[in-house]
Amino acid sequence: MTSQSEADRPAGSAEAGDGCAEYLERIVYFLDNELDQADCQQVQLHLDECAPCLRKYDLERTVKAVVARSCSEAAPSGLAERVRMQIRTVQVQITDG
Repeated sequence: MTSQSEADRPAGSAEAGDGCAEYLERIVYFLDNELDQADCQQVQLHLDECAPCLRKYDLERTVKAVVARSCSEAAPSGLAERVRMQIRTVQVQITDG
């Protein structure tokens, strides 16, 4: 029986292989530009050749983008003041209680 390399398998047909664990750990650092140039090149080369790792990279990148977008949204105007008023009300009730 002939075995296919991970790069030759159709998308979605394989999980990342044993040799991929090191690269999967470095994907987050790669996304955050926290690797030196040599490591970036190694990770990029692996992603170019390994469809399962590329899919995991794309998922991580998408999640990171969604979280970043969610964290940058501003609260509606007046919300901070309403929260402060509620906190003061609760504090008064606790001290008077």
